[in-house]
Amino acid sequence: MSVFSGMSRPMKAAGVALVGVAIIAAVIGGITALGGGDGSNEAGPSGTPTQPGSSSVPPSTSSSATPPSTSTTAGSSSPTPSPTSPAPGGPGSTAPGQPGQPGQPGGDQQASNKWVTVRVFNNSTIKGLADRAAEDFRGAGWNVNEVSNYSQGIIPTTTAYYRPGTDEEAAAKQLAQEFGIKAEPRFEGIQSASPGVIVIVTKEYQSGHKGS
Repeated sequence: MSVFSGMSRPMKAAGVALVGVAIIAAVIGGITALGGGDGSNEAGPSGTPTQPGSSSVPPSTSSSATPPSTSTTAGSSSPTPSPTSPAPGGPGSTAPGQPGQPGQPGGDQQASNKWVTVRVFNNSTIKGLADRAAEDFRGAGWNVNEVSNYSQGIIPTTTAYYRPGTDEEAAAKQLAQEFGIKAEPRFEGIQSASPGVIVIVTKEYQSGHKGS
């Protein structure tokens, strides 16, 4: 016998509708259970709350993530200086006019020659002539450290002697220009003498005389 026996037609229709609703509810509940409604996204003693950006994002969306930008941001567009490019004025700079560069005069070149040792020798019969000449040279800033006589021969005129290719050459030529005397390379008799400009004064030397 059917469960609907003894019921009127309207009641039978209502009962069929309720049974259909129950079946549909059961089907929906089963789909929900199979679709992951196991409560794993809820906080509880046996679970951890799902954090934003967790594995709840479908895997298919991870492939569309934008790679890190390689474009130049504001303030970073300046090119990095080449390690081989010297900074202006720094080490390796070839800018002209820098003091102390090789081949360039630094300071007063004439004054720099006066540190060279000068030795004065009298080759005349005038007593004290070498002393007077030495005082003249010292008064002009020259480094005179010896005064004596030269009796190994006759020197024709007062001359400043130097060793070619040394600092003595520039110093002797400058001294000769200042005092109106000659400047020549050392001759045989004084080749082995101590370093420095050797000035041999003769009778025509005029104390205090200076050339242009």
